[in-house]
Amino acid sequence: MAARPHVGILALQGDVREHARVLSGLGAEVELVRRPIELAAVDGLVIPGGESSVIDKLARSFGMQEPVRAAIAAGMPVYGTCAGLILLADRITDGIDGQETFGGLDVTVRRNAFGSQVDSFETDLAVPALGESPVHAVFIRAPLVESVGPGVETLAALGDGRVVAVQQGAILGTSFHPEVTGELRFHERFLDIVRAA
Repeated sequence: MAARPHVGILALQGDVREHARVLSGLGAEVELVRRPIELAAVDGLVIPGGESSVIDKLARSFGMQEPVRAAIAAGMPVYGTCAGLILLADRITDGIDGQETFGGLDVTVRRNAFGSQVDSFETDLAVPALGESPVHAVFIRAPLVESVGPGVETLAALGDGRVVAVQQGAILGTSFHPEVTGELRFHERFLDIVRAA
């Protein structure tokens, strides 16, 4: 029996508990990461949904920005949902003044691409990489992937072709929140990446 994957959740702001519940349920050992020493102890990192500009500011004030960037550059598997996807993007449009990202994902992401909280919606997405049954996706003030680099695989798009889930090597990103709908396959895929790494 393989050792339980030891994964961290960047616990500065956002829906940390929901990710922790899903990952624990899938057999992972979960650590809440707020300091570089905690990041150094895990084999993969989840960056949760929340407010990307707030997570960015807190990451800098907690001394986490450079350690997270270094971990990503060194190949640590990372999964970002919603705000987490924004923070993994190399480029953002509509960012607030001075907003920075960890980067690592060769994509351009637009913040709040669908409007405000009242424009949140749910839909079913085809995600062939995860099997035949569709993924029920919840979009809450969600970002959108506007362009992808040559090394990035599009995992899911809306009916009009707008990209909402991507993978580049060990980095996974979704515009939506599988952790709130009981959809486990993205977290399973992430844990497979962690095990393989």
